[in-house]
Amino acid sequence: MTVQNTALYERHVSAGGHMVEFAGFRMPTHYTSIVEEHKAVRDRGGVFDVSHMGEFFVSGSDAEAFLNKMTVNNVAKLVDGQVQYSALMTPEGGIVDDLLVHRIDETHFMLVVNASNRHKDYDWLTSHLEGDVQLVDRSDEFSLLAVQGKDAYKLVVELADQDISEMAYYNFLFQGSLQGIPLIIARTGYTGERGFELYVRNEDALRLWDLLFAKGEGWLKPIGLGARDSLRLEMKFALYGNDIDMTTSTIEANLAWITKQKKKADFLGKEVVLRHLKEGVDRLLVGFELLDRGIPRHGYDCYVGDEKVGVVTSGVMSPMLGKPVGMVYLKPPYCEEGSEFDVEVRGRRLKARVIPVPFVQLEVPAR
Repeated sequence: MTVQNTALYERHVSAGGHMVEFAGFRMPTHYTSIVEEHKAVRDRGGVFDVSHMGEFFVSGSDAEAFLNKMTVNNVAKLVDGQVQYSALMTPEGGIVDDLLVHRIDETHFMLVVNASNRHKDYDWLTSHLEGDVQLVDRSDEFSLLAVQGKDAYKLVVELADQDISEMAYYNFLFQGSLQGIPLIIARTGYTGERGFELYVRNEDALRLWDLLFAKGEGWLKPIGLGARDSLRLEMKFALYGNDIDMTTSTIEANLAWITKQKKKADFLGKEVVLRHLKEGVDRLLVGFELLDRGIPRHGYDCYVGDEKVGVVTSGVMSPMLGKPVGMVYLKPPYCEEGSEFDVEVRGRRLKARVIPVPFVQLEVPAR
């Protein structure tokens, strides 16, 4: 597969970005250090190039009904300019992807999907098309900048040509602009901090990047994928391929809150969801801290005595807490807050304990 550069590739290189291949793109993992960039976002703000994400546009008189069938959340509850976190599921209950559904109007929607799942998602949706629905993949037309952090949030508000100071969390402006640069402005995020996602045409991406850093000169930092991962983990935001995948249901992943089993429309995987809610599940995704010295990693097995009780999905040394935390699928008897278990790390058993999430309580949360 050909590896692509985003429209901002040269800016990353000139800023000292350490470039790696990720989801078919050359992307920066970090510029200085992951910890430094992580703390910069928590302190004031930073900018992530996440142009590798996918943007699908769904239109037609049956678009809402189609999306309500394909996703677990209730699309019918959306109003114009509102965003919904949701998931695509198989009839067997596996998660095809987690995604964001944006309602432009009653017959037009924008879906934002994970980069690694873009083609899989498009094929999945296309294979289920019915009625008056058009699905168009416009991912290659857009660059996406995530501007996150309390001061970065204020910066975008100041630069916007529209008054977005009162824009609610999980809302968006389809026809917005910053200093004359046309873009879609959304108030979502993957860090827990206040911020915006700016969807801009590729030909305007460099101008937008330069505008942001000129306005935030001296404090606004470019942030790589490494800090994006540690920031999301401190909030217990799931990462597809680590914490959720085709083998996990939304109920097992503790995503019952986005799974509207009582909505009028049936959705793919609903029978499994109803069974899991009625009968319970064999595992649940919960947060934990490591009590012994070490770093929990994806795939590490967990034990209580000689019984294997789960597996770690994500782990990090939290820059804000100074201790290792992570996510783990555990058998329900061991999921209660305060329950202890062992994580096997390179042949050693390290003590761990289930704790509340999110791991970090923010001074200025996104909401």
